[in-house]
Amino acid sequence: MSIDLDQIRQQISSTDRDLLQLLATRRQLALSVADAKLAQNKPIRDQKREEELLVSLIENGKALGLDAQYVTKIYHVIIEDSVLQQQAKVQGQLNGDNGPVCRVAFLGRQGSYSYWATQKYFTRRAEKLIEIGCDSFNEIVQAVETGHADYAVLPIENTSSGSINEVYDILQQTRLSIVGELTHPIEHCLLGVEGTDLTKIRQICAHPQVIAQCSNYLQGLSNVKIEYCDASSDAFERVRKAQDKSVVAIGGEEGGKLYGLEVLGRGLANQKDNASRFIVVARKAINVAKAIPAKTTFIMYTGQQPGALVDALTVLKQHGISMGKLESRPIPGNPWEEMFYVDVFANLGDYAMTRALDELNRITRFVKVLGCYPSEDISPTLVTADAS
Repeated sequence: MSIDLDQIRQQISSTDRDLLQLLATRRQLALSVADAKLAQNKPIRDQKREEELLVSLIENGKALGLDAQYVTKIYHVIIEDSVLQQQAKVQGQLNGDNGPVCRVAFLGRQGSYSYWATQKYFTRRAEKLIEIGCDSFNEIVQAVETGHADYAVLPIENTSSGSINEVYDILQQTRLSIVGELTHPIEHCLLGVEGTDLTKIRQICAHPQVIAQCSNYLQGLSNVKIEYCDASSDAFERVRKAQDKSVVAIGGEEGGKLYGLEVLGRGLANQKDNASRFIVVARKAINVAKAIPAKTTFIMYTGQQPGALVDALTVLKQHGISMGKLESRPIPGNPWEEMFYVDVFANLGDYAMTRALDELNRITRFVKVLGCYPSEDISPTLVTADAS
């Protein structure tokens, strides 16, 4: 009996269309859940309910011949999307809509990592997106400060190369507030024009952060010039214009394809799980709904007296506030003195956070809140081994 491949493919395509319609329906139902939770004063995320759901889905999947890992992986993505969609809806209701158009400044042009992060974050919002590509972090921030953009998306740290110091230094000076965050997976690929021979590469174009994140790979090359670029999109454009098979770029596969480049190699980052955290800034601070997990970022100058930093951090501990990050940066004009950047898992409107800031203001030289915003650390819900 012959197998009609075209007919099978048509059935697969039809099934995929049905799946997409069901996913769209499920997303709308999840958004309706957000309204019900708010009316009942319940938190957006209910991990006990998520665990019960996963256990039930795993059992149903087994009956259909689907293994537990497959079902769990799919539903972790679906649950994460539901939580983030609900948070975005609640925040939009609390802080008001921004109108029909949303102007966002980011580093590079179409295809850069910041471009994809911008798309990922703002697709959860209803506004029409106007993209404003910039050549530097200063230009991005100025676009928002002067009113040419409503928001800016800035990379602030990477799991491989660490903190992006230039962005931390800008935050020390700007009047803008952090209003959001997201973590975006980064997979660095080697990209070139069609027919490029890896043995004949003589120049690699990439952003400095990309070069730092792929330093182990680059150290293994010889007789290759590194060309620093303003963004990955800039690197792609240079390779496309050069049309030289000895010139390649390092960046994301999706971005490279927009410029007609083909993948020559994958997995170039020093760490296998490579991700960048981005922050979203705006001219006006926001309020974070109590139903949503929040982060607060502030900077403080403790002075140089012995034990000053320990005393400041003890205040957070005494008020039960968990710290997510502590970063130090030099204070311009004050040699050997440093400002500390602190991320905490707390809502600025919480009583404990208010008390902690009051005490920090008394025992430090300077404290400035950079923003309070919804946390997007959506850790996957785990189920017991028996359930899987």
